[in-house]
This record gives sequence, C-alpha cells and structure tokens, in this order.
Amino acid sequence: MVIGTLKIDFHLSDNRSLKGKRKIIRSILDKVRSRFNASIAEVGSNDKWQKIELGISVVGNDRRHIDSSLNHILAYIESLYLAEIINIEMEILNL
Repeated sequence: MVIGTLKIDFHLSDNRSLKGKRKIIRSILDKVRSRFNASIAEVGSNDKWQKIELGISVVGNDRRHIDSSLNHILAYIESLYLAEIINIEMEILNL
C-alpha cells in the first residue's frame, strides 16, 4: 500500500474576515473533491483569517501513480488562482 500526502499553505493578502476565508476554502475543497479521488480538509490555522492550511491524501498500490495524482492535484489548485501558495510539503509512504 502506498500513501501520498500533500500539505499546502496559502496566504490570503486581500482577505478581511474568517467568512471570506471559509468561502475560498469551500470553493477549493468542492472543486478538488469533484475532480479527483482524494481526501482533502483544512488541517490548521483555523482561526487565522489570512492563512489556509490544507491537507490532501491519496492511497493506492503504485508509487508513480500516487506521485502523479498529487502533482495533478497541486497543478489544478495552482490554476484556480484563489490564494497565494507559500509552502508545499509532499510525502509518499510505502507500507
């Protein structure tokens, strides 16, 4: 079994409230869930209105497929231009 994880940190420079942050998060979560077979959730900075931390995971049996899936998800999120990406952490584990 191969598990791939991706943690993405975003900065919202023009955001002024948690309500605005939640709107952007909901948009990203819905779009990724509908397009990819991956788990995605907000994993940190819940009370900071200018920072978003998202965690994404994919499970499979082929390391190349997991790596490709995570890279496609990352490229898709970047193409949405909803927030500035400031940090990316990717890890693939073989169990």
